[in-house]
Amino acid sequence: MMRASLPATLLLSALLTACAAPKATAPSKHIDQSGALKVHPGLLGKPVPAELAPPPVAAVTAQTADANIRMDQDGLRTQRSVYFDYNSVDLKADYDPALRAHARYLAANPQALVRIEGNADERGSAGYNLRLGERRATTVRDTLIAHGAPGNQVKIKSLGESQPRKKGRDEESWAENRRADVVYEIEK
Repeated sequence: MMRASLPATLLLSALLTACAAPKATAPSKHIDQSGALKVHPGLLGKPVPAELAPPPVAAVTAQTADANIRMDQDGLRTQRSVYFDYNSVDLKADYDPALRAHARYLAANPQALVRIEGNADERGSAGYNLRLGERRATTVRDTLIAHGAPGNQVKIKSLGESQPRKKGRDEESWAENRRADVVYEIEK
């Protein structure tokens, strides 16, 4: 029979004690815990009253899509910059309605041509920032195509850190420069 070493025995004992001890947690200040437990009727398989039912998805999408996108005089979407987090190429959901609008415009106007210019802030090497700008432009191009824009109407170009929109060495400036711009070469 093998004997466990003293440190291993103490460690095992401490772990068992910690796991077995009930944890006392204070009730949340943000949740009213008095009264009977209330469960949403939908979770119980019961009909949901109209005041508790969420609005239809299409209605929510239409409201938010139109509220977040501005139109210029010619009816083109004026939101033409897509901003990214630091060192990221992930598209934020906030930009999806604007990119859908650009895709619809491109699909409806086959003679229109657009160039996606990918940018990066000054942090990182010039080569890395060129690659990052290209990846950001590719993300926007792929999203436009996924939303119906013809691929032959969308080109990409990386500018890296070469054309900052805002000069400065602070987070506000860097955030303004981490972007991809939708530049129309031909608008019809």
